[in-house]
Amino acid sequence: MLRCFNRSSCQRTLSALDSLYRKNKPYKEVIDVLWGDPHRAGLKPLSFVRQVFAACIYPQLVDSDKLPVDVRQRAQRLLKECVGGSVGCYTATPGIPGIVQRLSEFITRRDGGVPSHPENIYISSGSQWALSNILSVLVNREASPRTGVLVPVPSYSISTLSMMKVGAVTVPYYLSEEQGWELQMAELHRALESAKGVCNPVALYIINPGNPAGCVQSRKSMQDVIQFASEKRLFLLADEVYQDCVYGEKTEFVSYKRVLAEMGPPLSNTVELASFHSASKGIMGECGLRGGYVELVNLDPTVMKYIYKLFSTDSCAPVLGQIALDLMANPPQPGDPSYPLYSEETQHIKNTLVDNVKKVFDVLNSLPGFSCQPVAGGAFAFPRLHLPAAAIQKAEKMGMEPDLFYCLRLLEEAGVMAGPGSVYGQKEGTHHIRFCIMSPEDTMEEILKRISSFHAQFMKDFS
Repeated sequence: MLRCFNRSSCQRTLSALDSLYRKNKPYKEVIDVLWGDPHRAGLKPLSFVRQVFAACIYPQLVDSDKLPVDVRQRAQRLLKECVGGSVGCYTATPGIPGIVQRLSEFITRRDGGVPSHPENIYISSGSQWALSNILSVLVNREASPRTGVLVPVPSYSISTLSMMKVGAVTVPYYLSEEQGWELQMAELHRALESAKGVCNPVALYIINPGNPAGCVQSRKSMQDVIQFASEKRLFLLADEVYQDCVYGEKTEFVSYKRVLAEMGPPLSNTVELASFHSASKGIMGECGLRGGYVELVNLDPTVMKYIYKLFSTDSCAPVLGQIALDLMANPPQPGDPSYPLYSEETQHIKNTLVDNVKKVFDVLNSLPGFSCQPVAGGAFAFPRLHLPAAAIQKAEKMGMEPDLFYCLRLLEEAGVMAGPGSVYGQKEGTHHIRFCIMSPEDTMEEILKRISSFHAQFMKDFS
């Protein structure tokens, strides 16, 4: 069963605990690594991005010499593309046309020349909003049996809740933890078979790179999934928001659209696909601006007209979120005045994340009662807890999941706010925690220090 934290209630709890216990605890402040929010965790926003935002919000800066010339030129171009010359104006339903066009060019470059068409792209207030819209097209609330969607376990809990909200039945397929959270085809077939008599599966949801599992699919795995989707007539939902967060030495991100195109006809022109990306995740990390997009592949023109109407119900995506996507897709290039600083800042973030991944793997695997698979991509570690029987019994007596019990103790006694694996799904009898790795190196060192000290005492208390 999947559960979800409510952000506002968590923040209120965190604030209350912070003020109530801080004076009596061995820590001065709570470290919140529950959310995949890089800026909240302490990573700095990119200067180029914030400078362009500043000039777009306060256009007088465009004519000043307080910002680099390429920043002012970018802001000037973006403002000209805004109706009324202001970020406070509505835009076209799919997004500002110039930005949508540049997103299609970005996708084409990313996919090695596989063409992308602007009319198939919709900008939204975050990738989850776009996912909800596509789900509402796929799911028939009145159908009997009900509509099903195959969902990975562990999975991003907000996506799962979006599916339930539109009336879908979630059909779990379990990623193989022992094989680095790989997606195995035998498990997909098992999951589909388990849906018989329960629901009618119409879609397959994939998260690549994984959240929270941190796996990155190989081309071979993706080809197998596409073949499976074709044979079983399933719509592919590809959540690819962490595509610029890949850490493995021999690991690379390849989009589902590219693999599909390279497989050729008849698959390349028949398998229906929706690919989601966002400016909230990854190196940019502009979570609060709410900018995401979906690219649709091989959909019937009649369906596309209906999707246009669905996106029209939100008037338009936030304009600053649209601008964030434009800057993500078209960062400074060598020779631009802003390039040296942009390159330095992005490389620092990448180096920090690679270092954090290694520290997390080494430290957690050195602790008795912890085992952590390598984090190949994404923003989270999802280590397994091997809890003593006494701890499990204590949690059950208190009416809570054992990993929630562990996380509450970790928060109270060590000041680290992490998520219990039961929120994201896990195999029966296993327990995990999830925490964000997108934080400064010194913060990650402090997190691991606190977890190590707490865990040793926890295991001793319940041995």
